[in-house]
Amino acid sequence: MENEPSSGNRDSNKQDIRRRLHDRPRRASSGNIDTQSTFLRSKSDSSETNLRHKTVELVDSVLEVPTKCAEQAKEVGKRVVEYVVDHALLPHWLVDNEFLISGHRPPMPSVKQCFASIFRLHTETVNIWTHLLGALFFICITIYYITQPASEIHIERKIVFCAFFLGAIICLLFSTLYHTLSCHSPQFAYIFNKRIEQQSILFIAFGLFGFIPTIHYTLLFGFKHAFTTGAAQWLALMAVLYITGASLYAARIPERLAPGYFDIWFQSHQIFHVFVVAAACVHYYGICVLSRHQASIGDCRESVRPLSSGVMTSFFH
Repeated sequence: MENEPSSGNRDSNKQDIRRRLHDRPRRASSGNIDTQSTFLRSKSDSSETNLRHKTVELVDSVLEVPTKCAEQAKEVGKRVVEYVVDHALLPHWLVDNEFLISGHRPPMPSVKQCFASIFRLHTETVNIWTHLLGALFFICITIYYITQPASEIHIERKIVFCAFFLGAIICLLFSTLYHTLSCHSPQFAYIFNKRIEQQSILFIAFGLFGFIPTIHYTLLFGFKHAFTTGAAQWLALMAVLYITGASLYAARIPERLAPGYFDIWFQSHQIFHVFVVAAACVHYYGICVLSRHQASIGDCRESVRPLSSGVMTSFFH
C-alpha cells in the first residue's frame, strides 16, 4: 500500500514526538525560572528604591534638627530679652546709672510681670539672682543648723547663730524684692528708696557696731591674740569686702570706663552684690571659729590674762 508510511518513518515520528515531549517541561521550567528571576529583580529594585527614599528622608530629618534648634533658640532668645529699652527711654523714677546704656526694663505695672522678668536678661537680672541664691544658701544652712540634735549643738548656740542667719536672710531677700519690683511703679520705687540717706547711715552704724566687741577683745588680750584666737582677721576681711564692693558701686566702675559694655554682665552693682554675699559667708565662718574656740576652751582662760591698762607697750604682744 503506497499511502501507508513505512515502519522507518513511523519510528522517526515517534522519536520526534518523544523529543518534543521531553523538551516541553524543560522549556516550561526555563520560562518559570526567567519569570521568578524577573520578579526577584523587580522586588529587589523596589526594596532598593524604598531604602533610598528612607535614607534620604532620614538625612533630611537629621539636617532639619540644627535648623529647628536655631529657630527655637532664636525664639527663646527673643522672649528672654524682650521688654527692654534704652536708658534714654526710661522715666525719671527709673533712672539710676547713666553708664548702663541698654537692657533696662520699662515700667511694669503688674507684679506678675515683675516676677516673670526674673527669668529674662536685663540690667537687674544678675542683681536679683546673686542675692536670691545667697538667701537660699543661708536658708538651707539655717534649716540644717536648727535640725541638729541638742547633743551636737546647744540651744543657746542655735539662738545666737539663728540671729545672724535671720539678719542675712532678711537683708538678701529684701534686696531681691527691691531689684525685682523696682520697675513696678513710682509708688514702689518710693517705698524702697524712702529716706535712703537715713537708711545708709543706719546700716553703716549697724556695721560699725561689730567692731566694738573686737576692739574690746583686742584691748583685753592684745592685738596678736585677737587675730590668732579671736578671729579678728575674718572680721577685717569682711570689712574689706563690704568697703571694696560699696566703693566700686559708688564709683560706677567698670561701666564708667566703658559705657554700654557692662549693661548686662559685670556691672558695679553686680560686683557689689557678689562681695556682699562673700562678706556674709566670711562673717559666718568667723563666728564658727569663735564658736569652736568657745566650746573647746570656754568663756575665760586662766592662761590669758587681760592687759594692764597702764602697759600700752604690750598691746601688740
